[in-house]
Amino acid sequence: MSFLSIAHTDVGIKKRTNQDSVLIKEASTDYGRVLLAVVCDGMGGLAKGEVASAALARAFSEWFENEFPYVLYEDSKEGNIDFDALQLSWNRLIDSTNRAIEAYGEGFHAPCGTTLAALLLMNNHYYVVNVGDSRVYRLNENFYQITKDQTFVQREIDEGRMTEEEARNHPQRNVLLQCVGASNMIVPDFFEGTYNSGDLFMSCSDGFRHLITDEEFMKIIQPMQIKDEQSMKNAAIYCTELNKQRKENDNISVLLIKTI
Repeated sequence: MSFLSIAHTDVGIKKRTNQDSVLIKEASTDYGRVLLAVVCDGMGGLAKGEVASAALARAFSEWFENEFPYVLYEDSKEGNIDFDALQLSWNRLIDSTNRAIEAYGEGFHAPCGTTLAALLLMNNHYYVVNVGDSRVYRLNENFYQITKDQTFVQREIDEGRMTEEEARNHPQRNVLLQCVGASNMIVPDFFEGTYNSGDLFMSCSDGFRHLITDEEFMKIIQPMQIKDEQSMKNAAIYCTELNKQRKENDNISVLLIKTI
């Protein structure tokens, strides 16, 4: 199976710097094509958030080139990735990057942090790691959110103290429970599942999805009809501009990956 993929990021209408970092890397292996997609959203309220997000995206890029082959060929069987081995590898990566970002911030007396949403696709399987509130979705006939936000409002929803409607407009909707670089210990969430040819994955920072509904995303992107990267890019730009028209204040980033 192969992939069509695009990345789009925009500083938005309010901030002077874009603190989001995005990454798409693809490789050919003995077991077929593999794709890694990463979205990191530097903390808007913390200094040098763009440094933190870039550091984590770069760490995943280096991991894909240097460490992933060991996960694939030594810890897996015939291209079927050992999810436990992958989680262990990603945990080590996140932990070391967390310490590096924390040390950098302390050196400049400027704490900084970043979210993480990383997606690995291979052999009709997806593997996801999430820290914070960047998200990964799978779109086909339905719109399915794979990740779960690590936020104050999501915890309140889970505990039955807040409804999803209340959470959308809550003043603390952007308060994270943890982020890479600004938390003593990181406990990522991991997800795995299968996909079919024709499915489309969307990974984005929170600035991309606050002001657009699931139904609007489906109507604009049309995941089952989209056939080429230019159409995917056009849909990403359209959604970005729609967010800006609706006065989204954050940076705006999205990755779209079509499986073919």
